[in-house]
Amino acid sequence: MDTRGAETTRRTLLETAAQLFDQHGYAGTSISDISTASGRTSGAIYFHFASKENLALAVLQEHFATWPELVERYRASGRPALEQLVALSFSVARAFRDDIVVRAGARLWMERKAINAPLPAPFVGWIDVVSALLTEARKEGTLAPGIVPCTAAHGVVCAFFGLHTVSDALGSREQIEDELHNLWLLLLAALQAQPDPPALLAHVIGHPHIPAAATGEAPARPSQAPA
Repeated sequence: MDTRGAETTRRTLLETAAQLFDQHGYAGTSISDISTASGRTSGAIYFHFASKENLALAVLQEHFATWPELVERYRASGRPALEQLVALSFSVARAFRDDIVVRAGARLWMERKAINAPLPAPFVGWIDVVSALLTEARKEGTLAPGIVPCTAAHGVVCAFFGLHTVSDALGSREQIEDELHNLWLLLLAALQAQPDPPALLAHVIGHPHIPAAATGEAPARPSQAPA
């Protein structure tokens, strides 16, 4: 068998399924729908994934596999810990907005009770990453006194993913970067030992950030985040 051809077929099926899961949800997507949209037979789908549950699980596994490489890239950057945290959050936000597999994975997790397969646990890894970065910020002297890294990490992760839920519901995450910028203005005021959220954000983003709503211009859409 042509292994490259088989991998291409598998990837096509995965991305087609992700598109349909994102648009219609798990219950609203059938193997027949995926076959029609992908141009592949149902036999090809079952050969690679055996069932719709296994296909959904593969999308979710791909979703979760996106993050370790992205986290490692920022952890190896040499930036101060709070800058790493903020910069990482913007890349994750863009992935949730622009990457179809990431978006589909998020929706599938919300519909997890309908999927008869063991699914990866969300959020725990993010709480660990944020806790480690805040602990590092404490060692660097940039974390405010009284902030407990593990407790604050839970709150930061709740705020970040809560923002995504609201942003998706109200505007399909189109304004997520502006909204995340505003969230960090609030969070950094509490987290920084010497609070100056606008300066840190400007340094991370590369320029002073002016929300699109203030200028009347639509925000630029960056290229798809790395998977």
